[in-house]
Amino acid sequence: MFYFLLPIVIFCIFMSLRTLFIPNTVKGKLVSFENALFLGSIYLTVIIGFGLIYLLFELKGISLLVETNNAADYNIFETSFYFSAMMLFSVGNGDVIPHGFGRMVAVIEALIGYTVPAAFVARAFLDRNQ
Repeated sequence: MFYFLLPIVIFCIFMSLRTLFIPNTVKGKLVSFENALFLGSIYLTVIIGFGLIYLLFELKGISLLVETNNAADYNIFETSFYFSAMMLFSVGNGDVIPHGFGRMVAVIEALIGYTVPAAFVARAFLDRNQ
């Protein structure tokens, strides 16, 4: 099941990010409700996608994340999506630490988090000039 779900999740993340580069996805206005929903849906897709990647590896038995407080009520679902959001919007708080292959996944997610706003603004200006 892991080998079936992982490519699907990666494909969904890729297709969501691809929408930034399709013509006419961002309407002519720089600030609009549609643009906010468009950007929000991209962020939500990436957060859920990377959260599922962390979760799928954990369910497979390959731990990518470690909580620093060593809580007894460790919830991998909550931790996976929390860490995904923290990596996308910032560099994390330090309460969940990636290790092993999780470091590379976290770097890719942080890179996407930094480039999506720039690509969105560039796309809005390009569409406005045309």
